[in-house]
Amino acid sequence: SARSNVSAVIKTDGTLWAWGLGTSGQLGQGNTTNRSSPVQVGDLTDWSEINSSGNEVLALKTNGTLWAWGRGGQGSLGLGDTVNRSSPVQVGSATNWTQFEVGSGCAGAINSAGELWTWGIGNVGGTGHNNATNVSCPVQVGSLTDWSKLRTRRWGFHAIKTDGTLWAWGRN
Repeated sequence: SARSNVSAVIKTDGTLWAWGLGTSGQLGQGNTTNRSSPVQVGDLTDWSEINSSGNEVLALKTNGTLWAWGRGGQGSLGLGDTVNRSSPVQVGSATNWTQFEVGSGCAGAINSAGELWTWGIGNVGGTGHNNATNVSCPVQVGSLTDWSKLRTRRWGFHAIKTDGTLWAWGRN
């Protein structure tokens, strides 16, 4: 994953590495230090996917848990608050996440049941919850269970259902 402020990779041995701007803790080192070369995030070897907005970082482990760190403004980390985190923290207790996406100020994930959950900045309807409210923890979008893919950049989402239809919401 490479976005404006941070790059992060998962090696074939399951370790997670990051480098770039660390001012919001987005390098996962327990500090806010910038790094010009890759540094390992913890010592775990069970990371499977990584995605960052440049300020917020989400990563999926092989056991289906979702982890977040970096800038927490507007609840964008999904941890129930707006605090920056400089080390990975698990998002909720679910162990069935299959796909996720993080954008500037918002994030979302799809679980193995096909449910779509989003959180973060909602001032332009970006979370898809039919309001303009920021959400600091995962909230299900509707009650449908046929979501298959999710993408975001800033303040909104594009999602594809299993029937191939494309849905969009947020800042136009």
